[in-house]
Amino acid sequence: MQVAIPHSLDKEIVRQRLRDNSDDIGNAVPGGMADITTSWASEDRMDMAISAMGQTMNGHVQIEDDQILFDIELPLALSFVAPMVEGAIRQQGERLIAPPRDSEKPD
Repeated sequence: MQVAIPHSLDKEIVRQRLRDNSDDIGNAVPGGMADITTSWASEDRMDMAISAMGQTMNGHVQIEDDQILFDIELPLALSFVAPMVEGAIRQQGERLIAPPRDSEKPD
């Protein structure tokens, strides 16, 4: 399953926000009950191993100039939840690269 999240940020900012927020990726799994292990295979690719619902999924996040691309190998046993997982990844992906809340200035 591939989910693209568009962005208009510098790749270094995206990298930093992904590093800072990678602990929150488990929240993208419905129910939020997932164990996530991440590692950086290259400057623009974060690999992931996700354990949830008795299944293990592997995937990665590829940082591109105008999008981040989540590529998750969803086991056949979990294919019925693919639409929920895609929606959750899209929502959580946008949060992962959003500016930190404490840096927002009041109007």
